[in-house]
Amino acid sequence: MTPQQHRIALIPGDGIGTEVIPAARQVLDAVGHRHGIGFHYEEFDWSCERHLREGAMMPDDGLDQLHDHDAILLGAVGYPGVPDHVSLWGLLIPIRRKFRQYVNLRPIRVFEGVESPLRGAVPGEVDFVVVRENSEGEYSELGGRMNRGLPAEMAVQESVFTRAGVTRILDYAFGLAERRRGYVTSATKSNGIIHTMPFWDQLVAERATAHPGVTWDQEHIDALAAKFVLHPERFDVVVASNLFGDILSDLAAAVAGSIGIAPSANLNPEREFPSMFEPVHGSAPDIAGQGIANPLGAIWSAALMVEHLGHPQAAAEITGAIAAVLAKSRVRTPDLGGTASTKEFTEKLIELL
Repeated sequence: MTPQQHRIALIPGDGIGTEVIPAARQVLDAVGHRHGIGFHYEEFDWSCERHLREGAMMPDDGLDQLHDHDAILLGAVGYPGVPDHVSLWGLLIPIRRKFRQYVNLRPIRVFEGVESPLRGAVPGEVDFVVVRENSEGEYSELGGRMNRGLPAEMAVQESVFTRAGVTRILDYAFGLAERRRGYVTSATKSNGIIHTMPFWDQLVAERATAHPGVTWDQEHIDALAAKFVLHPERFDVVVASNLFGDILSDLAAAVAGSIGIAPSANLNPEREFPSMFEPVHGSAPDIAGQGIANPLGAIWSAALMVEHLGHPQAAAEITGAIAAVLAKSRVRTPDLGGTASTKEFTEKLIELL
């Protein structure tokens, strides 16, 4: 049987990204061999270290180089000496916006064998998804600074909410809920933000009518953050603007017990452009180079990529192996209370896979 081939752009990035991406690649090759799926990798050294060396996170034609790939697997970005806004706007945001990756998907799950800091967060009960709008909202480019360094210095940052942008993320969230437990929670702050959030609420109510089988409600962002901690088991699909979704998804990852496990997907649902998949743990320069990084965030992100590429059974086997290595073995990286290296942890997971 000739394997189905997928062209994958690998961007290991900085810090532990260069350690967890090889682990994810090993898992991809193992599951690909079992299912007749071929992965052809092209690696790019785009990173903060490249920025320090050459003055840019990626070359001028970087987006053109990525365009014909089927998906992008990113490790981590961030390095001492390079401000975060430089690394973000020099690599991640251009990729997300050029390729219309308007859905940021963050699955949250409490696994057996990983202790949540919350007593009430029980494995098998906490299993939800944060759907974050990924291309506009509070992270717009509109605004500027005036009178720098003077007493009258000022900064203006504009939020941008378009009917098209909000509608498409809501439709994605409601459609996802139809395939899950049929419940959407919308994050808002319309009691304090006078224009954008009432507009968001209006569109949520409009789009809900197109999905009559889905139950929905809305929560103010401050109350919702509290309920993530108090009652994480109640949620199914949470949809939020760019900023609110960013904050909620990291909070939810902490609720699940370790941000080192958390994956994410930056999706172009129409598949006109490649989607990008990345763990959310960052480059962790404090442990980089020690070989002890937790690879599960990258491996779970790779599973999301495999599912997006049209192989749900293979993706399910990867997430099943993640669950098995946590529930059935004592092999743990230091962030999970163990002593295993990245290599040892990956080998155990592949054994169970």
